[in-house]
Amino acid sequence: MTSKNKGKLIVNIVLGLICFIWFIPSLGLLISSFKSADDITNVPWWNSLPHKAYVTNEVIQLPEDLSLKEDIVIDGRVYQDAQLRNGVKIEGDRLLTWENRNKRQVGIQEKEWSIHKNYTLDNYEQVIAGRSVTITDGEGNERKVQGSGLGKAFVNSLAVTVPGTIIPLVLATFTAYGLAWTKFKGKKIVFSIIVILLVFPTQVAMVPVYRDFVSLGIAGTYLSVWLAHAAFGLPLLTFFMYNHVRQLPKSIFESAFLDGATHFMIFMRLVVPLSIPAALSIGIFQFNWVWNDYLINLIFLGGMGDNEVLPMRLATMIGARGENWHLLTSGSIISMLLPLTIFFLMQKYFVKGMLGGSVKG
Repeated sequence: MTSKNKGKLIVNIVLGLICFIWFIPSLGLLISSFKSADDITNVPWWNSLPHKAYVTNEVIQLPEDLSLKEDIVIDGRVYQDAQLRNGVKIEGDRLLTWENRNKRQVGIQEKEWSIHKNYTLDNYEQVIAGRSVTITDGEGNERKVQGSGLGKAFVNSLAVTVPGTIIPLVLATFTAYGLAWTKFKGKKIVFSIIVILLVFPTQVAMVPVYRDFVSLGIAGTYLSVWLAHAAFGLPLLTFFMYNHVRQLPKSIFESAFLDGATHFMIFMRLVVPLSIPAALSIGIFQFNWVWNDYLINLIFLGGMGDNEVLPMRLATMIGARGENWHLLTSGSIISMLLPLTIFFLMQKYFVKGMLGGSVKG
């Protein structure tokens, strides 16, 4: 095996290991989303895979008036209540344990290949349609109220994410063309500022920007969160698109200028069509960032009510004491469906765009 092939093998092994590490918790989340709250607590998700476990093959009925404080005699052997609760290994690699302690039933279990089969769609039904909650009104009457599901939050997330992706992507492409193929004073300074903003903490600018939005009267509106996502995403998008646009052949721009084309015509008819793979690839990152964002949406759009987006809804869905996290698993799977769909539909553009600006050629 040549050194080149060895290098490829090592890279493939490392990538396979990374994919496996990412896949395991995702598989656990998917399996848990189809399990009830009790099963999630008591049965590990990996028990849904084929495994060896103790299965009851025989039940011994003890006298129902048997005192658990006394010795328990089974087949001539003496056991204590605590031993049966923990399980006692007997001959033949079998396990003796309580099957039903209240009814004084003891089970004899043997190891067999088994798989957990108790699945349900109730979690998804409650998450999508809304969880039924029993409330008591001022007169002491109890009534069932259907809680709000993910439908409204899903629509709100779309309303935030689509413009929050398209606006900065269009502006970044315009800016990239200006920095790459036009001449003006201070171009290097502008580019340096963009590079500095790549490492500038977003949280530092949130409060000043929010105060400006309040003074303009747009705080708490979709426009404010669109502008916020556009502003915070522009440096990375511009830097990425600049690396792509500056790699385009100089000859096509010279020919266009000789034919009398303006900068706007060149941008619309040459730069945009040639930059679609790169724009879609970085657009996937921007879409995922805006779709999963919690903090910016919370500050600029508001926390509750009609403006609630998916990350906010998922945060409130778990309950005040964290008792409803079986609903969080199904809600998380639903929130992942759209980004995954977009990624797989645009996968060829993603690979082409990521490689487009990596080397000069």
